[in-house]
Amino acid sequence: MDTYLETERLALRRFTADDADLLIELDSDPAVMRYLSGGEPTAPEVIRERHLPRILDGYEKWGGDLGLFAAHEKEDGTFTGWFILRPKQEGPPDEVELGYRLRQAAWGKGYATEGSRALLRKAFTELGVRMVWAETMSVNQGSRNVMEKLEMTLAGTIPMPADMELIEGAERGGVRYEITREQWKQP
Repeated sequence: MDTYLETERLALRRFTADDADLLIELDSDPAVMRYLSGGEPTAPEVIRERHLPRILDGYEKWGGDLGLFAAHEKEDGTFTGWFILRPKQEGPPDEVELGYRLRQAAWGKGYATEGSRALLRKAFTELGVRMVWAETMSVNQGSRNVMEKLEMTLAGTIPMPADMELIEGAERGGVRYEITREQWKQP
């Protein structure tokens, strides 16, 4: 495995063209997709024809340093989900989004915090990132808890995109958290 980053329990690697089935399985779980599509799975052809090619193109665009990374348990190689560390398509490269999508079997084990903490460290110490941001629905308390454990600051509320308006809790909008390199360095 071409490891991008390791934590105590996880190994993160770049996705390959052979990984469509991992993404299809992850996005077919209604609980995983609850705050993304209201529980509707992503169609396999969308993953194969749009999402995976876009992920692979991102590595080229950002020199392999930023993008979407497959996460596996180091102990037995089990796919746990993915983490994201990348700028917006046309955004400045020193302002990156942090996020994750984990299989239900990986929930409640601290993997989201562990992987995200390691990505923050890499972003601020190796990749020249100035600011990291993350967004979620206001009602997604699990993700908000992770952002707060990472000492990210609630920067404000955000409107929900039109395609998410029918999702349970969408009427409460979303939230954006941020942390700068200077804030991260503080003891």
